[in-house]
Amino acid sequence: EVQLVESGGGLVQPGGSLRLSCAASGFSFGSSDMSWVRQAPGEDPDWISAIRSGGVVKFYDNSVKGRFAISRDNAKDTVDLQMNSLKPEDTAVYYCRGQRLGYIYWGQGTQVTVSS
Repeated sequence: EVQLVESGGGLVQPGGSLRLSCAASGFSFGSSDMSWVRQAPGEDPDWISAIRSGGVVKFYDNSVKGRFAISRDNAKDTVDLQMNSLKPEDTAVYYCRGQRLGYIYWGQGTQVTVSS
């Protein structure tokens, strides 16, 4: 059974930091490209960051570039998202997404709320 389990969300003040983690199982994580996608209330999902299977090539949406950092540990089958300088507009449910050979896997999401 494929599972992607996110953790690390919560309530944080503007300017604060959070680190999200996604634990994967049931598929070939080390051969899969991984992404983080977020969805704010009433809006469509937005892709924000991706990392290739090897862990070297990384991509960021302009809205998070310079503030967020994606990383992965292929030995532990985890992918993390370090989020710094958080803004109220970063408030959303954050989803972990895996992709390999046309197969796409999703986690259940973790809520991030940025508010004073």
